[in-house]
Amino acid sequence: MPLVLLAAGGTGGHLFPAEALAEALGRRGVAAALATDDRAERYGKTFPARDIHVITSATVRGRNPLSFARTAAMLGVGTVQALRLLARLRPSAVVGFGGYPTIPPLLAATLRKIPTTIHEQNAVMGRANRFLASRVDTIATSFAGVLDRAPKLGAKATRTGNPVRPAVVAASAIPYATPQAAGEIRLVVFGGSQGARIMADIVPAAVERLARDLQARLSVVQQAREEDLARVTDIYARARVAAEVAPFFADLPARIAAGHIVVARSGASTVAELAAIGRPAILVPLPHALDQDQSANAGVLESAGGALRLHQDDFTPDRLAGEITALASVPQKLVAMAAAARSQGAVDAAERLADLVIRVAALA
Repeated sequence: MPLVLLAAGGTGGHLFPAEALAEALGRRGVAAALATDDRAERYGKTFPARDIHVITSATVRGRNPLSFARTAAMLGVGTVQALRLLARLRPSAVVGFGGYPTIPPLLAATLRKIPTTIHEQNAVMGRANRFLASRVDTIATSFAGVLDRAPKLGAKATRTGNPVRPAVVAASAIPYATPQAAGEIRLVVFGGSQGARIMADIVPAAVERLARDLQARLSVVQQAREEDLARVTDIYARARVAAEVAPFFADLPARIAAGHIVVARSGASTVAELAAIGRPAILVPLPHALDQDQSANAGVLESAGGALRLHQDDFTPDRLAGEITALASVPQKLVAMAAAARSQGAVDAAERLADLVIRVAALA
């Protein structure tokens, strides 16, 4: 069985599309191995890879010369490790999904003349992928226009979309349920590791400000950190709003599909899943990202008419209460937003990316 090595940083945003590609390749008789960092070891029992290999890496943080030298040294060590790994595995291709842990395996692959592809999940290219882009054979993007300002790179780019998990593909088959007059309005709230705190601070307080008749119609599913569970639950109970609050929902795609309005951050996986499932959203980009990737991601859905983008400074209880009230009062706008979001989705992105990888690896 031919083998493709997948390289991904150890966060869900990088690993979820790698997981989807591994499953798509497996259906075609191609095995996958994963090269990542130690953060991803928790995925070892579920990631559909033949083997998982932890490669030394580091992230560039700031402009301190000593820090930069240390990072470069660790990436150099990782590249030596990756060269040895490639000699042992002999993969047909190496595919990177972003994050600094992808640099050693992709650099090693270019040195060994192994076919290479990188996938960019965001609407703007991240730093690791920017470093690798000129060196790899092909580039896959989630969104159109990512490389409009770099025509030489754009010439080897293919828009595949962002691969989504099987649970998201299943949820995408569920049609949007138009809210009925005086009927239930289902609100789904999540923020990921860097967003759950602000969602806990703002969303329950916004719900408290809603008119009583809208509160009576509302049901909330909200992801919250363990330390925020009690206060979030108490606020909803005080407002007499039906709410399910938990640190993690294993069936989050199905809950998104059941929702009428989503309030979330706008990481690449979140935007890809919202688009694939097709649900209206109020998106609050992470404000301090160096590349402003979350703002760009939210902008794609906003421009299509599928989401409202609120800068974090504007994300206040009063503003959010006003937006929820306005959306709930016009069900047909929610229906139109759901359709617009769905127009940006790519449920078959994993298959498209698998086609590209197989072509690059000359396995067809």
